[in-house]
Amino acid sequence: MSGFSAGWLALREPADAAARSEAVVSFVIGGPERAAPQHGRLLDLGGGTGSNIRYLSSRLPSPQQWTLVDDDPALLAHAPAGVTTHRADLNAMVDDAGLFLGAALVTASALLDLVSAEWLATLVLRCRAADAPVLFALNYDGRIECRPQDQDDEEIRRLVNAHQRRDKGFGPALGPEAAAKAVAMLTAAGYTTKQDRSDWTLRPDARDLQRELVNGWAIAALEMAPEKQAIIESWRSRRLAHIDAGRSRMLVGHVDVAGICRA
Repeated sequence: MSGFSAGWLALREPADAAARSEAVVSFVIGGPERAAPQHGRLLDLGGGTGSNIRYLSSRLPSPQQWTLVDDDPALLAHAPAGVTTHRADLNAMVDDAGLFLGAALVTASALLDLVSAEWLATLVLRCRAADAPVLFALNYDGRIECRPQDQDDEEIRRLVNAHQRRDKGFGPALGPEAAAKAVAMLTAAGYTTKQDRSDWTLRPDARDLQRELVNGWAIAALEMAPEKQAIIESWRSRRLAHIDAGRSRMLVGHVDVAGICRA
């Protein structure tokens, strides 16, 4: 799996929290459709430093028994107090059926767009075998909108989305199709599902995050089309100028998906 730094995860955490769909969270952990999980382990996959747990812990009843699974010990070192950490190769993790036994909730954030269809299918089977509800948040769906608009925005978006489908360590990645594939697989496995948009809407004051995005998008685009370096670098310069001038706004599309096992 491609690595992510603790700095990047900290930078994006406020945007993630602001974007999350409360309707999807309520569907799976509370409200009239379901009593919130109160027994068994709460399993967070690819959880990094624990941002997903920090978001969900205040919305769940206590006591909570969280297990955070990731393959990066440097990130696991930042896990919230009281959380059990489990270092595991995320690519092989879904082959460990015992990891999912007794899970009262299986959750992940910003993960499914990185994995392959085969990996996701195995994950759904593991969750269904455990009769575990699932909550998969912040799945990138291919939408990028920048203001002010630029003549090359659409070409950059196209290249970024092509890059999103490359192997991220799990086989060919689902990329923008992740949420739709998850809903289809969960439904076929006997889940009732709910999905909702969870878009990042970045104002001009989110300069640092916007800069990281623009630079990351430019790097991805260059990897896909090195022959277009001049166009891509010119686009990067114009977008960074908008950010520095305090006039840049961005929308990055995500979808939250939840599922509850049908009786």
